[in-house]
Amino acid sequence: MILVTTAGKVGSEAVRLLAERGLPVRVLVRNPAKAKPLAEAGAQVVVGDLDAPASIDTAMTGVTAVVLVSPAVPAQELNVVASAARAGVGHIVKATSKASPDSPIARRRGQSEIEAGLAVGGVPHSLLRSNAYMQNVLASAPEIARTDGFGSPAGKGRTGMVDARDVAAVAAEIAAAPDAHAGKTYWLTGPQLVSNYDVATVLSRLLNRTITYRELTFEQAKDAMIRAGLPEQIAHMNAQALSLTADGDAEWVTEDVPNLLGRPARSFEQFAADHTAMFT
Repeated sequence: MILVTTAGKVGSEAVRLLAERGLPVRVLVRNPAKAKPLAEAGAQVVVGDLDAPASIDTAMTGVTAVVLVSPAVPAQELNVVASAARAGVGHIVKATSKASPDSPIARRRGQSEIEAGLAVGGVPHSLLRSNAYMQNVLASAPEIARTDGFGSPAGKGRTGMVDARDVAAVAAEIAAAPDAHAGKTYWLTGPQLVSNYDVATVLSRLLNRTITYRELTFEQAKDAMIRAGLPEQIAHMNAQALSLTADGDAEWVTEDVPNLLGRPARSFEQFAADHTAMFT
């Protein structure tokens, strides 16, 4: 049995891919109603909470591998690591980022704390360090549909952005056959560097109308995210990460996705074509 923690964009796709392969897969969720499509796809849905170790222990029964993906709250993910160790789980696939204990971004410091706990937890594991998700562009979809434009503090910075579906595919691939991946760290990207000016060009072509990108300051971007409904802390972290992109922080591309999956990583053009309806 493979356990996937949470049913977000990476977790849900990993569950679907594992079930598609006929592998026994279980997903831990707080709201089973939201996981109904996963149950219909063949997954076992277990209700639990990452803040409740007893519920994690219940979900961990009979599990051989874990796909650990969540909002990266250290206490929560370390609860999963401790439960996996108690249950004798053979492997953890940890979705993470460009983590660092001295990063100015709290989310990355949290990821570093989780990784440190994994290192001493005694369970063999793999780290999936993803560049920015292509799905992040969808946060601007309502603005693009309404105004034919979007803004960001990323400036002219380029990102080796990766489709979350490819990250999920890598996680499923490793969880299905983990032995060769213990102790490995993979840096997951798309096939090329993409700036927001490139994003605007691609969307303009696909939507048959001109989409304009505006360079914003940190404060302008943070305020816009708060007005869009994000909590201030999340808006602050997101604006920080995008501001670092302007300085080249995300300007890296690897071949890890095609090497692990035996096929090319999805390009931004492919991603955008799959989601054009969201921009209209």
